[in-house]
Parts: sequence; structure tokens; C-alpha cells
Amino acid sequence: MPLILGIESTCDETAAAVVADGVSVRSSVIASQIELHARYRGVVPEIASRAHIENILPVLRQAIDNAHVALDNLDAIAVAHRPGLIGSLLIGVTAAKALAWATGKPLIAVDHVHAHMYSVFLAPGPTPPGPGSFPAIGMVCSGGHTALYLLNSLAQIILIGATIDDAVGEAYDKVASILGLGYPGGPIIDRLAAEGSATAIKFPRSMLGRESLDFSFSGLKTAVLYHVRGFQGRQRDPRTLSAQELRDVAASFQAACVDVLVKKLRRAVRATGARSVLVGGGVSANSGLRGALAGFDVPVLFPAAAYCTDNAAMTAGLGDLYFRQGTFSPLDLEAIPHSQFVRAQIQSIL
Repeated sequence: MPLILGIESTCDETAAAVVADGVSVRSSVIASQIELHARYRGVVPEIASRAHIENILPVLRQAIDNAHVALDNLDAIAVAHRPGLIGSLLIGVTAAKALAWATGKPLIAVDHVHAHMYSVFLAPGPTPPGPGSFPAIGMVCSGGHTALYLLNSLAQIILIGATIDDAVGEAYDKVASILGLGYPGGPIIDRLAAEGSATAIKFPRSMLGRESLDFSFSGLKTAVLYHVRGFQGRQRDPRTLSAQELRDVAASFQAACVDVLVKKLRRAVRATGARSVLVGGGVSANSGLRGALAGFDVPVLFPAAAYCTDNAAMTAGLGDLYFRQGTFSPLDLEAIPHSQFVRAQIQSIL
């Protein structure tokens, strides 16, 4: 039963976790930076990287202590080395390389977006997909990513669709800022949407062509801005909106986001013949999205709530798969801000 230490520092969460056998989470510690970035209504890279420097050692110590293990008991060190903010990535990668060198344990490089899809396997989550569930479609929707992947297995993944502008989680944050609701915007808008009318306002759904699997949310964000503040965003103060108007804007905006995600997902399943769907990322916690996919065409798996947002347990879990394959990295492993997966056109996988 491999015991893997995972490290996550791709954006604004400093996290470490110990996972046994790829699914059993022995410990998961996260140092959040929400309060540091709230005043800016978004993540400030320089602030994030400085906070990682302060948090990385305490978080690592706590994760190891909470798991009741010693460094010698670990089988490998896994770290999310791409994609993300370069300053943030460097802290986690440097810590992982130092630990691997000091302990003589193998170093395992993990793609952060890949790990979000793996998060559905972590206990206590749903029953993980078996061999008959592949090929599968993976959808990662978060503040930094909105993408679709074809998974022939957990080790063979092809990018088939991505956002051309804002990620869906970023759109949530920006709309929350427009409405003066605070940061992060996703949970706030989700709560308001539950009490509003999804049909009160007809916001646009950008589909980018009949068969496109790409996403675009910038136009939707602008439509909300003009609706709330008037043309060019200057004629009206959003503070004049009534409580019900706020709820209706939130519900109508969320309905537009969810419609696009579900329709693109259905396109991907139809085009690939996928047998299941794995959803990961912070927006996978959204109640509107979960509700819309409850009766989907094929089985849809979501992570447990604790593993929707950035965490190191998903890094360690995927690291377990690589450990069993003997896929290790040298100590000169680089932090890479962009995903290295080659984009494939949908026609090439039909």
C-alpha cells in the first residue's frame, strides 16, 4: 500500500496531504489565502507566492503529523508542477525536490488539472469508475480552467476543448465583483441563485459554433455588467438593486453558465462515445451544475466537497498511479506555468 505525500501550490492555496493506496486520505492540510486576496477581488501573484513561502513548512509538518507517519514511512513525494502561477509553483516544486533529495524518495510530477479529474476517486467520494467506464470525458471547471478532456484511461488523456477567454470560475468572481458581493464569488452567487429566478433575465449563451467544444464566458460577463450598470457600465449603481433583483441576476447568470457547460459536455460525449464523465475543479461544487447533471446521458462523478477546490490529496492520489507505473521525475524538475498537453481537434478523435 503506497504512502504518498502530495504538495500543492499552483495558485493561492498552500496544501499538503498524505494518501494511502491512491484513495485513502490520511491527512489533508490547506492554508487558504482568501483573506489576503479578498480586498483585490482576485488573486495577486506576488502576494500569493510570498504567502506560500510562509506557509509551506508549517503545512508540510502538520500534514505529516496528522497522518501519524514519519518521512521514512513515505514511498514518494508528489508535487503539482503545472499549470499555475510561476511564483507559486516554484515554492511547492522546490519544497518537493528538497524533500525528495533529503529522504532519497522518488519525486513524482503531477499536472494540477489532471489531479482535479482524479479527485473523484478520493474517499469518501462516489464509487470510482471501473475499466468499463472508459473512454470517459473529464471536465475541469474552476477559477483558472474550463476544459474538456478525452480519457481513454487515467494515463492517456487528450485535451479536446478549452476556454478562449475567461474560465467559468473567473466569470463568477467578476460577476460577484460587479454586484458588490465579495470574493470568492462562486459560493455567494450559488447561494443567491437558489432564491432567484433563472428565467428572469435572458443572458447570452456562447456556443462558438455547432460542434465546438471550446468555451467563452467573457461575453456573458459583459452582458451582466451592462444589465446591472447600464450601457458601458457607468449609468447605474449596483447598490440600487433590490435583494430580489440581485437574486434574479445571480440565478440567470448561473443558468447561462450551467447551460453552456452541460451542452458542451453533451457534445463531447456524443462525439467520442464516452461512457462516463468525471467533473473536477472548484465549480464542481456548484449546486446548479450538480442538479443539471443529475439525470445526464451517462454516469457523472463529482468529487467529495472537500476535494473540489485546490488540495494536495488529489496530487498525492494521482501520484500513486504514477508510482505504480514507475513514472518518476529527476531533481531538476521544472515548474511550468502552462499545461503541456497537446491540443487535439475533435475530428481527430472521431
